[in-house]
Amino acid sequence: MLLHLNGILKENGAVKIFGKSVNGKNLKSIRRMVGMVFQDPDDQLFCPTVYDDVVFGPINMGMNDKEAKERVTEVLGRIGLSGFEKRSAHHMSAGEKKRAAIATVLSMEPKILVFDEPTSNLDPKMRRVLIDLIKSFPETKIIVSHDLPIALELCQRIIILEKGRIVEDGSVKDILGKREMLERYEIDPIYNCQFCDMLKS
Repeated sequence: MLLHLNGILKENGAVKIFGKSVNGKNLKSIRRMVGMVFQDPDDQLFCPTVYDDVVFGPINMGMNDKEAKERVTEVLGRIGLSGFEKRSAHHMSAGEKKRAAIATVLSMEPKILVFDEPTSNLDPKMRRVLIDLIKSFPETKIIVSHDLPIALELCQRIIILEKGRIVEDGSVKDILGKREMLERYEIDPIYNCQFCDMLKS
């Protein structure tokens, strides 16, 4: 689903972003509006240094060196990685890599931030840091995750997909309150019961 949002996969039907169809003539502008953060930051960080990774997008958008450098400084400060400009992603922790990957997307100032399993492979402390960071972003956020606790903290709406089709769509409270439905789609029953109790309180 995520790969349809910026035209990486061709749509079967109609996909629109802010009223624009995701097709050849609109792809360039749409890809500026939709920033995708992959589940594995190693798929997103490919340059020798963090600075090179984060500046890559702005330079390719046509910014001059001075503007791009200022953008990198601002974005790294925003995500708590000031001073990491010369670091190599290969020598960073999983949490630092996740934030660096987010920085590569933020540097292009998208209107929509798309996260694929943002809390995967993180220890509890870094998981909390990342959730708080995502919560601070004013941009529209689309999150794909099996981590139900972050849905309560970060989401207003939940969509459940089965075989690429929408089977449930509603508010967090409505969706997570449907115990039998969650079990039918094999969502963790332990979390299920916890959430039902939390939603009642």
